[in-house]
Amino acid sequence: MRLNDISPADGSKKNARRVGRGASSGWGKTSARGMKGQKARSGGTVKPGFEGGQMPLAMRVPKFGFRSRIGLTTAEVRLSELAKVNGEEVTIESLQKAGVISRNMKRVRIMLSGSVDRAFTVRGIVVSKGAKAAIEAAGGKVEA
Repeated sequence: MRLNDISPADGSKKNARRVGRGASSGWGKTSARGMKGQKARSGGTVKPGFEGGQMPLAMRVPKFGFRSRIGLTTAEVRLSELAKVNGEEVTIESLQKAGVISRNMKRVRIMLSGSVDRAFTVRGIVVSKGAKAAIEAAGGKVEA
């Protein structure tokens, strides 16, 4: 088999419509473009969303919502997930190493969900009020 032998499967490629080739072709004269107007001219197109000068729908409807870019790099960790971390210290690096959070997370917040079974030190991580009380009750401490 050579490169010049390769051809697409039968029926997979349709021949392009040859417009403007006389009246007998069925696509002569105006070539299915109608009579006059912007879309009948060469290069004449109307951009998507254009409504003839009327205020477009995308601009008429009210806008809502917001996606925080900080939120994309912030992870929420449950208290019960801290058991996966080896060692006495919980930091962003140790959480990443344990596979609790992904590598692109820059901020972490520990939430009160589950329980703590051992004491450890939390460093450089924001901790909710309830989670802080649970960590301290288990004998650990939270350092800002």
